Amino acid sequence: MNYIWCGMIVISIVVSIFTGTVSETVNGAFEGAKNAVFTVLSFAGVMCFWTGLLKVAEKSGLSQKIEKLLKPLIRFLFPRAGEESKKYIAMNMTANLLGMGNAATPMGIKAMQNLDKENKHPEYASDDMCMLVVLNTTSLQLIPTTIISLRVAAGSENPFSVVLPIWISALCAVIAAVTCAKLYFGRKKL
Repeated sequence: MNYIWCGMIVISIVVSIFTGTVSETVNGAFEGAKNAVFTVLSFAGVMCFWTGLLKVAEKSGLSQKIEKLLKPLIRFLFPRAGEESKKYIAMNMTANLLGMGNAATPMGIKAMQNLDKENKHPEYASDDMCMLVVLNTTSLQLIPTTIISLRVAAGSENPFSVVLPIWISALCAVIAAVTCAKLYFGRKKL
């Protein structure tokens, strides 16, 4: 990948020399670097805010209440998972629902490690492990913080206008993926 980026930079410099646009190329490079730093800092600020909000939800017991609401769903989706795995799965799903993919990752890793310990055939991923990957890949988010943060950083007048389309597309993706996985798991046993 580094070779590709270096190649693109070298080609753009060579082309700018031959076309007489060296100053525009240099200005564009510096402007792009400035915008990248601004976007990252804006994004980091918003992510810190949402991470803090998630921590408040955790300390106030909101995460545990969401976890209780998710228990029947988790039992359906992960029928062979142990209690410890289900706890991490619930925390992972809660963080994803609240739009905190970064916070969900460590919990997802813990859940996967526990599911792997429970796996009777360690050379293959279990159905529960596959379902966890499916859910994390399609991840339904009530608050899509990453997209909202990027839209705020880009100066969007209405950064929340994408929430409804995101909900609809994510819900369709989750339903399709879970249905396909459950059908495959059922068929595999036949």
